[in-house]
Amino acid sequence: MRNKALIAILVASSLLAGCAMWWERGNHAQRGMVVDYLYPKNQQPELTPTLPELRLPLRVGIAFAPGDRHADLPEVERDRLLRRVKDAFTNRPYISAIEVIPTAYLRPRGGFENLEQAARMFNVDVVTLISYDQVQFSDSNRLSLLYWTIVGAYVINGSQYDVSTLVDATVFDVKSRNMLFRAPGTSQIKGSSALVKLSEASREARTEGYRQAIDEMIPRLDAQLEAFRTRVKEEKVAKIVHKPGYSGSGGSMDLAALGLFGLAATVAVARRRRAG
Repeated sequence: MRNKALIAILVASSLLAGCAMWWERGNHAQRGMVVDYLYPKNQQPELTPTLPELRLPLRVGIAFAPGDRHADLPEVERDRLLRRVKDAFTNRPYISAIEVIPTAYLRPRGGFENLEQAARMFNVDVVTLISYDQVQFSDSNRLSLLYWTIVGAYVINGSQYDVSTLVDATVFDVKSRNMLFRAPGTSQIKGSSALVKLSEASREARTEGYRQAIDEMIPRLDAQLEAFRTRVKEEKVAKIVHKPGYSGSGGSMDLAALGLFGLAATVAVARRRRAG
């Protein structure tokens, strides 16, 4: 009888462990892509020779590209992430304002028509759209332990998770619908947690993945802006004009001021990391 009871306990424990491992194994993904938003239903982009006209000082909007799923990245966290970017680029003489555009104002697959509506509502000339693509894979690992008690065996499972995140900032001149430049940022976070804390730990890992990817993106966005400054000067890819009342000393001087962008953005990121 004792042997039968022992066998029954072992079988039950094995089934329990197997069920727990099966339940926990899986993928978690969330995505919002600029291409899906601006060119719905595989619509081909219109290639127009229109030269962008950048009127200084610029009013810039910044937003996450809308996706089909919003709950995985709450609006309050989206706002925090966008303000990290805003804080890195604020107080520039060639930018009069940076407006954070909530996701609610952008319709999934809304196209340029929806982008133009949001730009008019927030009174911005240029919009930076941030694509995001994040995948989390989780599985049971060697943290799974078998504990024996006088009433039977209990399986205590631990889990490991791997979160990969990509963000990509694409800057558009709204009026001409031209893409000016873009910059990516990536992160990868690995960790482990007890099963009972897996949901909380993996959720924090996903949030931290976005933070790290955004922080990596910011200096790259600066580098692309500097490259765009050079292209404007050498290849005439955009026309620079002044808005009434703007006290800039000239298009070339205003664009030269963009060279300060890199140092300021890099210092802002470094300060945030030290503060964290």
